[in-house]
Amino acid sequence: MATGRNSSTRVIITGGAQGIGFAVANRLADEGCHAIALIGRDKEKGKAAAAALKAKGVDAIFIRADVADTGACGSAFSEALGHFGSLNALVNAAATSARGSLTDTTPELFDRIFHTNVRGPFFLMQALVRHLLEAEKAGSIVNVLSMSAHCGQSFLAPYSSSKGALATLTKNAANAYRTNRIRVNAVLPGWMDTPGEAVVQAQYHGAGPDWLEKAEAAQPMGQLVKPDQLAGLVAYMLSPESGVMTGSLVDYDQNVAGAFPE
Repeated sequence: MATGRNSSTRVIITGGAQGIGFAVANRLADEGCHAIALIGRDKEKGKAAAAALKAKGVDAIFIRADVADTGACGSAFSEALGHFGSLNALVNAAATSARGSLTDTTPELFDRIFHTNVRGPFFLMQALVRHLLEAEKAGSIVNVLSMSAHCGQSFLAPYSSSKGALATLTKNAANAYRTNRIRVNAVLPGWMDTPGEAVVQAQYHGAGPDWLEKAEAAQPMGQLVKPDQLAGLVAYMLSPESGVMTGSLVDYDQNVAGAFPE
């Protein structure tokens, strides 16, 4: 249902051309957000995503950038700020879940994962917070983590570590800027049904076209997490409706961290 709770939100969304990022953008548009900058690497997907938002009456732009590149993050933020004049929200949804265990991860793979999943979000958060402090305005940031931040599988050692680092950064920034009314929260989704996950399952696990059907049949609630479901929570966290909520890491899954089979 369309609401106006995000009518004052002016947001940058990384990974905004598909999956979680685009689902969040769509939800924000339905909630009255009129200023959305999508950041991603695929120009064609980005243009299509921005066009879909424009059809809803949103002033939407796509900025081609790789968040693993700190310089590109700075340029993308400057371009979005130049277009909209002001910004007050950020969603760090872009990530890589490339596989690697403790024993087989190379320094190059480790750096690629941490540059994408931690370094990029860090400096985009820095850019927004500096802008908000200078303007003396309130703002909201939501980082997309993963249930793997609690531990993760053996083949996700660097990925899980990166999400754990982002979890600590979320709380650190929330604590540092709460008196400036800059709120920082995070969501930790479980196994998700996204275009990116389909690629990962085929690339790393040899999964066939029926991977999703098999995966969902084995889940407690008979499905994987859907981007549209998660988007509602992210939109709430960004909105003024979430009040003073800050420093929260919210698990979004059908499996409970720390539980064991009975």
